[in-house]
Amino acid sequence: MSTTRHELLTAFDLLLSPERFHDYGPNGLQVEGRVPVHKIVSGVTASRALIEAAIAVQADAIFVHHGLFWRGQDGRVTGWMKQRLALLLAHDLNLYAYHLPLDAHPELGNNAQLGLKLGLSPHPGAAGRFGEHELGFIGTSAEGLPWSSAKALAAHVQKLTQRPVTVVEGASRPIRTVAWCSGGAQDWFEAAIAAGADAFITGEISEPQTHLARETGVAFLACGHHATERYGAPAAVAHVAAQLGIAHEFIDINNPA
Repeated sequence: MSTTRHELLTAFDLLLSPERFHDYGPNGLQVEGRVPVHKIVSGVTASRALIEAAIAVQADAIFVHHGLFWRGQDGRVTGWMKQRLALLLAHDLNLYAYHLPLDAHPELGNNAQLGLKLGLSPHPGAAGRFGEHELGFIGTSAEGLPWSSAKALAAHVQKLTQRPVTVVEGASRPIRTVAWCSGGAQDWFEAAIAAGADAFITGEISEPQTHLARETGVAFLACGHHATERYGAPAAVAHVAAQLGIAHEFIDINNPA
């Protein structure tokens, strides 16, 4: 079975609605490759390692969360950019990238899938989302039981993601309400606090968040940018690949960040 480059783009756009977002870079088809698509690889970032892995498994297309092009970057095609583009063009590979639209999808996005992975259930309706574009999720344990402490929640997250977690404890209390937003969402901590969270899970931590956690009593957990964004791309692509009848493979390129 196969589809076409354009049919694949249409399916991704219908699913993820990129027109709703003011993003940091272009969403959709970033590099045009061959027209027929029999197999697509999903991954987190359009790194040279992922491109080489896709070539090795004879993919016709790649879908990522972090594409090649970002607002404000140097536009010259030299160094690492030249190497990545040269591989894509030489092997006639299509590259699709969706950033905020992939974070936001209510069932297949990075945040929805991270919640499923961690056993978190968002509050119903609008009460379960916060922040710009409603990217942030907030809810409770799917089992309905609180964690005894921020350290207990951190141990739970670390076990499931298989990555070390940096935790800044807030108040010494059970964790009932958890907010989460994958990747580099540390600046959303104040919005999570305002939404009523006892703890906030994201990928990265910067200097101010330690003080905010200590002063507000809300715990902050930095669980890895890559580690928290491994789940949306394979979920979205598996959905579309099943619709169109093409093969799909998720390739996770190890990244300690």
